[in-house]
Amino acid sequence: MRYLPLTEADRRAMLAAIGAKDVDELFHDVPPSARLAGPLDLPRHQGEMEVERAFARMAGNTLSAGSAPFFIGAGVYRHHIPAAVDQLLLRGEFLTAYTPYQPEVSQGTLQALFEFQSQVAMITGMDVANASMYDGATACAEAAAMACRVTRRNRVVLSGSLHPHYVETTETALRYTEMVAEALSPDAIAMEDLIGRVDEATACVIVQNPGFFGGVRDLRPLAAACHEVGALLVVMVAEPTSLGLFESPGAMGADIVVAEGQSLGMGMNFGGPGLGLFATRDKYVRQMPGRLAGQTVDVDGRRGWVLTLSTREQHIRREKATSNICTNSGLCALAFSMHLTMLGGSGLARLAELNHANAVRLERKLAAVKGIRMLSQSYYNEFAVHLGDDAKAAEVVDRLADRGILAGVPASRFWPSWPELAPVLILAATETNTEDDMDRLVAGLKEVL
Repeated sequence: MRYLPLTEADRRAMLAAIGAKDVDELFHDVPPSARLAGPLDLPRHQGEMEVERAFARMAGNTLSAGSAPFFIGAGVYRHHIPAAVDQLLLRGEFLTAYTPYQPEVSQGTLQALFEFQSQVAMITGMDVANASMYDGATACAEAAAMACRVTRRNRVVLSGSLHPHYVETTETALRYTEMVAEALSPDAIAMEDLIGRVDEATACVIVQNPGFFGGVRDLRPLAAACHEVGALLVVMVAEPTSLGLFESPGAMGADIVVAEGQSLGMGMNFGGPGLGLFATRDKYVRQMPGRLAGQTVDVDGRRGWVLTLSTREQHIRREKATSNICTNSGLCALAFSMHLTMLGGSGLARLAELNHANAVRLERKLAAVKGIRMLSQSYYNEFAVHLGDDAKAAEVVDRLADRGILAGVPASRFWPSWPELAPVLILAATETNTEDDMDRLVAGLKEVL
């Protein structure tokens, strides 16, 4: 049965009120060539059980992460999420909570955000973190704008190792401002390439660690070069589990650390939602975008939580606002915090060790495949390989998918105009990959190369 909340008389009354003779007139700006000539060719209605069975058949034709060896990364990673995370998120006080406009009324929401912020500051090695951003890409763009405000400069240098989606988002955000984004090409990923671009006009350098192609680097030389001329170093972390193994960006001299938090607490979910992490030094906190929950005491001396900083246009005068971006859904931040709490410090370190160990094991197995050459000299759980001069990674991925193996991401997907990247394949291995997964990938590559 169709649900039609308006009667024909209702529609006629509304059309008369706006001066339109019929519904079609509302779409007169749409070119006739873009309009449908008739109804969509969809199957007729069915009962609930029949629809469920039809969807089950369709799902059975889909190769999913849980049903196949899975080595896809490039910004979204498959990790095991404890069942307790999803179960706790279903509690009514969490599931229905929204960051309130009279925040002190909702002490539980603020306490959860405060603890989330504390965890983010701890793992990034920074002084203070905000209550999250939409995702890693928007956090990266906001970091660029913040650095320009702090330094009162307008030039932002984007490393060639930065995820191309983060580059595009940052360029879009800065396009109609006085700020200028200078993006280096993907073949300019050496530390010398970045240091050579830093001068007195530079607001910040944004570098990803581990890089898009998997490389892990000591950022101290770059931090020193930035600080020598008054520029800021922004470090982007696309895979937050790596923070359990490597020295924190803050310890290496970062001024702002941004990250995509999807790996902890959230599944891949066909690409979203994500979770933007944002942390900085105390001295820059008033230029930080988004919201900041803080701890205080009430008139009776009891501990409580408040919205300490809220810098959006909705809250303060536009000329004083640092951003119009909102906090991410508190549910995503809470999932991240729950997962990290269940792991604890030693658990996060152990998880990171398992990820790295599996990547090393995969690299050693790939060495047995003729023609494959490693491109990443150091890595965490992701690395790039060259499949051979005549190989096309995109075709290899498609052929392996036909064999039930999800074999990574071709670099040409992001840079289709770069022929030298056509044979490059980016592979990720996490704690979810088994020995059998790796053996099937290696066997499949031997067949198709």
